[in-house]
This record gives sequence, C-alpha cells and structure tokens, in this order.
Amino acid sequence: MKNLFLLIVLFTASSVIISCSSELDQEPISIISNNSFWKTKDDAEGAILGAYVDLRTTANTDLYILGEGRSDILGIGLAGDGGYRKYYENTVNADDAGPSWRNFYKIINSSNLILKYVPDIDFSGDENAKSRILAEAYTMRAFTYFVMVRTWGDLIIHTEPIESSNPNLTNIERSSKQEVFNLIKSDLEMAIQLFPDNEIPSGRNRWSKVGAKALKGDVFLWTGKMLNGGEEDFKIALNAFNDVANTGGLELLPNFSDVHDFDNKGNSEIIMSVRYDEHESGSNYIRDMYIMDMQIPTGIDSETREKIGQGGGNAIVVPTKYIADKFLLDDSRRSATFLEIFSQGKLSTIIAKKNSGVVINGNRQFINDVVLYRLADIFLMRAETLNALNMDPSDDINRIRKRAYGDSYTDHIFINRTQSLNDEEILSERLFELMLEGKRWWDLVRFNKVFELVPSLQGKSDDKYLLWPIDNEILSLEPKVNQNPGWGF
Repeated sequence: MKNLFLLIVLFTASSVIISCSSELDQEPISIISNNSFWKTKDDAEGAILGAYVDLRTTANTDLYILGEGRSDILGIGLAGDGGYRKYYENTVNADDAGPSWRNFYKIINSSNLILKYVPDIDFSGDENAKSRILAEAYTMRAFTYFVMVRTWGDLIIHTEPIESSNPNLTNIERSSKQEVFNLIKSDLEMAIQLFPDNEIPSGRNRWSKVGAKALKGDVFLWTGKMLNGGEEDFKIALNAFNDVANTGGLELLPNFSDVHDFDNKGNSEIIMSVRYDEHESGSNYIRDMYIMDMQIPTGIDSETREKIGQGGGNAIVVPTKYIADKFLLDDSRRSATFLEIFSQGKLSTIIAKKNSGVVINGNRQFINDVVLYRLADIFLMRAETLNALNMDPSDDINRIRKRAYGDSYTDHIFINRTQSLNDEEILSERLFELMLEGKRWWDLVRFNKVFELVPSLQGKSDDKYLLWPIDNEILSLEPKVNQNPGWGF
C-alpha cells in the first residue's frame, strides 16, 4: 500500500521486527510477536528503555534543530555550512524540510505499545513499577506530541499502536492543534496520577512526576500565550512550576559551568535529560559546533589553546558574533557557553563550550547528556508566567542573575517594571541561560519576537514561518495529509 514504508518506520524494534517481500500489499510479518513478548515485567522494562532509545535518536540533532536551528544564534562554520544554512537562513522548503516527523511518530508508537500491553502484564505484586512505566509512557507521548504540534501544527493523532497495514489506522487526516493539546494535557494528568512518588530517578534521564509537571507547566504556558488559554492556563502553569520548584532534591548549582560538566551528569539541577554514554550512543549536535584539529590557528595565545584542548568537531555551524556580543563580559555564562578564538588580533571563529564532551584516549567524544528540563529553565518560565499574570517576577530572575554574575551581581539586580519591559528582560535572560539547549526558537515564537530578532526573517511577516513544512516524501505516503499553508507550490 502507498504508505507502507512509513508504517514500517513506525514499528519499534522492541515489539515487532518487520520482514517485507517485494509485494507492497503484503501484511507485515512479526518475528518477535505480541504473543511471545508482552508477558513479563522485564518485557515492559525493555519496552520503556526502547522508547528512551527512540528519544535519543531525536535528541542527536532533531530536537536541537527544531528548537533553535532557525533562531538568531547560528552561522556558518569554518568547514562550510554542512547543511545547516537552510535553518539559520530560513530557506527550508517542502523538498528540503530538515527533520521529518517519522522518528517522532516512532516514539509515539513505542509509547502506545506500552500503554496497550503493559496493563495486562503481571508484575508479581509490584504495582508501583507498573504504574511508573505507564506514567513514563504517557509523559513520553505528551512530550513528543508537544514538540510536534509546535513544529507542524495540526497532527495525525495515534493513541493506539500501529500493528497492521489496515488503512483505517494508517490513512487518516490530521487533527487540530487544539485536539492535540487536549491529548497532551490528558496524558500529563494520567502520568502525574500514575507516578507512585516524587522520586527523581538516579541519573535523571527518565521521566518522573517532577518531569511531567515541568512539561505540564511548559505546555500550559504555551497554550496560555499561543492558543488563547490566557489567565486560566497561566494559573495552571504557575501551580505546576511551583510544584517543581518545591520538589526535594532540586537546586541551582552554585557555579553555572558545573551544570553541563561531563563529569557532573545527572546533577541536582537536572530534571530530565537524554543519556549519552561511551560505546552506547553516537555524538550529539554539539559536535557540529566544535573545531577540527586541523583548523586550530597556530597564532593563538596559550590560554585559548588550553581552553580548546583536543579538537575533533565538524566545525560546520557556530554561534555568531552577533549573538556573542549580547553577553556581558562579567556574565559567567559567556565563557561556559562559547569560546571566541582570535588569531593575530582577528576573530577566527566561535565554538560551543557548553556540552563540549570529554577527551577519551586522545579523542573528543560529544556524549554529554542532552538536557530537556532543568531548574533554571523552570525559574525563568515561572518568571514569564508571573509576568503574564501581572505579578512580580523579580525573585526568579534574580536567582538566575545572582549565580551568573557572582561578585558583580549588585550591578545587575532585576527590578520589576512594566509587563512589556519585563518580557524583554526575561527573553534575554533565557538566551543567556539556555543558549545551545534547544529553547531559543520556541521562546521567540512564544514572545512574538521571531520577525523582530531573527536576522533572516526581519522585515517578513508571513506566519507560515512559524511552522515547518511537511516533507514532500511524507505527503506522498500520507494521502489524507495536506501541506501547511504557504509551503505548497
């Protein structure tokens, strides 16, 4: 059938291995069948771990590209554009759209399989373990749909796993953004009810009740601003952020540079991250932002040379001088986020320092965890929410600035002003705190600043740019899906 290829992609290795013949209309053949798999607690645990592997696939580059690639942060690297130019110059199109929604629907299918089969598995009395796995699956599905609905708008909603080529399951139309958000919010309520406790898992690389509440606050802040949810949604977001902030075991680390230190994974500021380990995963997106050994200038000072250390990056996309100049010199986040490399008195390039990996046996490996939520992010979203409710956001902003500026903090104390001016300060603070963490594009959309602050979109006003085009290959496989407005021929 026409969209069998997409169907195959959506199956997860943890439940079904597909074998196809040359006859496109044959049913998929299951080698690890549902009759032999979904039987034990270990099966359920293996399935949820498989979903986290699916999540890591999107975290390699897709989550970053969707969350920051088209914003005002990036520019061409020393080794050329490496395919990134279409993002920061905003020239994506339906033939060259960048990240596809295939990998995201794979996560959703993994989650749906868990939600369908795990309730019937006997956990030998360990009902908390069963509830936790189901809660993680609900949160995983909610997070994935949240990324997707902000990216592509209306979506195909799947709440049951795709286990056959039945066209009634595979050939369906998109549902509205509101319907997608209704599902996201429902999933999060189910997850929060199911998590048996407030425990944050060791390593902080699995969803938890506090992670679900962080996501809930993010979701309701978005719908409050972008779907006319207004005060009602802002209040729900605020309550969620308050719950997160009051969770035991969470704190701002004293030094910003320690938050993303490779040797400090899963620290007490992290709420949810995607785990990367040697021999278990490939590199993440920061590799593209680090310098190659052969490109390290010979005429640099010894201090800069020491800060670079081993090269090993791809050098195809870098933070721009435009964005670097926004950071004040006494802001500790500046040197912990990027490094300006000067040679013979001239700027040679800028490289990412945040999440820049670890040198093992002489090779730099870019295997820092990709952080999805951390406490500083929550404080700044809470400040944004308070400001939306015409309440004073000063305390949360100053928590962040006190760490950032250290001894010079008294020169940077935030003072509550008008709602509009406060928003400008909050948006800037989120840039300084969260740059290179895949947040900036969503922030610019939420603050309605895309056409003002993104250089490649200044002077434009077409709302089509706020969504991504759906790849034409996907459209060829989904006969009931139409292209997003403005992106067709």
